[in-house]
Amino acid sequence: KKPVNSIVQQSATGHATNIIAGLAMGMQSTVIPTLILACGIIASYAFAGLYGVAIAAAGMMATTAMQLAIDAFGPIADNAGGIAEMSQLPSEVRGRTDKLDAVGNTTAATGKGFAIASAALTALALFAAFVGIAGIDSIDIYKAPVLAMLFVGGMIPFIFSSLAIAAVGRAAMAMVHEVRRQFKEIPGIMEYKATPEYEKCVAISTEASIREMLLPGAIALLSPVIVGFGFKGVFPNASSAEMLGGFLAGVTVSGVLMGIFQNNAGGAWDNAKKSFEEGVDINGTMEYKGSEAHKASVTGDTVGDPFKDTSGPSMNILIKLTSIVALIIAPHIAVHEIPTHEPVESNETVGTEVHVDDVNVVAEEAVVVDNF
Repeated sequence: KKPVNSIVQQSATGHATNIIAGLAMGMQSTVIPTLILACGIIASYAFAGLYGVAIAAAGMMATTAMQLAIDAFGPIADNAGGIAEMSQLPSEVRGRTDKLDAVGNTTAATGKGFAIASAALTALALFAAFVGIAGIDSIDIYKAPVLAMLFVGGMIPFIFSSLAIAAVGRAAMAMVHEVRRQFKEIPGIMEYKATPEYEKCVAISTEASIREMLLPGAIALLSPVIVGFGFKGVFPNASSAEMLGGFLAGVTVSGVLMGIFQNNAGGAWDNAKKSFEEGVDINGTMEYKGSEAHKASVTGDTVGDPFKDTSGPSMNILIKLTSIVALIIAPHIAVHEIPTHEPVESNETVGTEVHVDDVNVVAEEAVVVDNF
């Protein structure tokens, strides 16, 4: 409650301070989860090496059913509140759904934390498999091309997040224009005398959710391919497989931190807004819904929605997808040939040479005996 209360208190001085408090809280919230994740990686590696890390990732994924239930709780409570308001049910009903929604935001942030942690462990296991298949002895960040790809990989979650948030903004603008058009062209909506065209608003959201994800999806799929094949043989001191390894490391680290930050910041902004439903004490004055502080919290919640519902959860997909694509193309950019169980030509040649030497030895012995 302390982070949420901090945002509530700073809402009293305006919209800007609410945004600043939410951003600061979200960044601060990355510390403890990151340290716990790091300790988990070190401990699992100490017990069983990379196999232990993979088992730890499997253990995190074993909680998937619980995570789905936790994630579904918040949206169900939120939709229940919307139905209660549209149906003009008594205010106490809306009060109960708001409390459930606030709990749902907290549990959703927890569930998303589990999801991002499992994505990090899974990416590490996939990264180890990539290194083995690609035949890399080590990924040396002292090499300039590898270090450059590390920075490029760290940039990918930011551009991916930017495109996702911008898509929400464009869809929201289209929705606002449609709602304003209906208010202008369909009289009697506010008096409940006319039925709004709900299907058009639903169509705007549905089309935008599919169309706007084409470019972010292409970035996630094609960026490992471009790094792996585009720089193959370009630098003599660094293979494209090493560069792709640096790229994956950058995507994983940056994506995990970005996901934790956005999920927690968005949830805190939302709960700060809901705190005004029953009233909050700000500097000795009770502030309620409709006050200036509440209006500032609404702005923060509006900013936080694409953080916690769109951009933050998408980091899990980005991290796993880039690692899987890199693993698929690893045999084609491998530094060394992958050994097979079939006899190779070099072994046959060695066997032939040994056989010829044996024949020569026998021939020399025969000559010696003949001379004798």
